[in-house]
Amino acid sequence: MLKINLRDFYPWYIHDEFIEISDEVAEELMADKLYQKTHSQRTRRNKAFYSLDAQDGIETSAVVYSTDDPAAILEMKERFCRLCCALNSLPEIQGRRIDANLILGMSKKEIAEAEGVSERAVGIAIERGLAAMKKYLENTD
Repeated sequence: MLKINLRDFYPWYIHDEFIEISDEVAEELMADKLYQKTHSQRTRRNKAFYSLDAQDGIETSAVVYSTDDPAAILEMKERFCRLCCALNSLPEIQGRRIDANLILGMSKKEIAEAEGVSERAVGIAIERGLAAMKKYLENTD
């Protein structure tokens, strides 16, 4: 068993959070972190901010960071961290369903089939989760 700090792997953790994980999981996390760093360096080195057929997120990063204004970039990063904190404040089921629907792009029907619940239950969890996130964000401003 290995003890890791989740803050090193996930940008939305703003405080240190230590957990124990198996060696295999730690190895996969380190490999993913190395892959992400390499991908970022390759993107920057090749100036590959757009592509017609890449489908690997390069286009998204170019659109998100298309400004040279450091204040705007900082504001976008802070907004991203606030959204991640709001998502982490939800109960596990709501967070997982919102993540699958909005971030991974799965339909409510696909989520319901994967979890073995009704599509209506998924829809209600997503609606309540988004309302809770909105309330969280309003209270933190």
